[in-house]
Amino acid sequence: MGPQPVFETPEWHAKVAALVAATESRAIAEQLVSLICATVANDGTSLLAFHKDAAPEVMAHSLAPAQRRHFLDRYLAGPYLLDPLYQLAISESKPTLCRFRDTHPDRFRSSEYYHQYVERTHLVDEMDFLRDMSPTSTLVVVVGRTQNRLTRTELNRLQVIEPIVAAAMQRVWDKWQQTSSPDRDIHERLMDCFENFGDSVLTLREREITQLLLRGHSTKSVARELNIAPGTVMVHKRNLFSKLGITSQYELFSRFIENLSEG
Repeated sequence: MGPQPVFETPEWHAKVAALVAATESRAIAEQLVSLICATVANDGTSLLAFHKDAAPEVMAHSLAPAQRRHFLDRYLAGPYLLDPLYQLAISESKPTLCRFRDTHPDRFRSSEYYHQYVERTHLVDEMDFLRDMSPTSTLVVVVGRTQNRLTRTELNRLQVIEPIVAAAMQRVWDKWQQTSSPDRDIHERLMDCFENFGDSVLTLREREITQLLLRGHSTKSVARELNIAPGTVMVHKRNLFSKLGITSQYELFSRFIENLSEG
């Protein structure tokens, strides 16, 4: 006889019972993370609140202290602005469940954000649950793997529990928003640094292209986003590199992060 299916184990049903019994926002969030960890093996599950007008908030996670420092603390210091998941979360149209690799820009794995932040997390796969909570806020559950990709069976399990996850996220939000005070000041400062990066020397169009390059878009992708010719993008790219006194994407990213720390 083979191993008992996950959804038939007493342990899994005990996790469901604990989630149902939880009444406070933090406890609901922690029990939701625990249930997901019992559903599929993973190397870190986090429940985050993404806001259009404030810095992200961490509601619960299963990360060890050292992992948290890199996955979350460093991320919240500013790099989240370049994260495709953050961009997806605050967009008007989004899926309720998606695989991270299916949503990032075409040159994301070549971007310095990927090399300097994502690659150091050693993530090889990630599944995300997204649920809009208000016109400005979206909750996201991130399920990450560092050793191997999620199997089709594991992906199916996550799809099966999506209604449970969505209902729990709503319960978390209903309680959380009553006492939450997201940091709007730091987000405003970071956004100001991002949107005005290079404004003393770059034109508006060059700043738009810079922002897309920082987020991992290729020349062709930038052209599509801005509805201009790829050749025009290349000209702007050469000009903005010259004006900033840099010669590579790495230097562009480094200059941006330095600007964030000084802002």
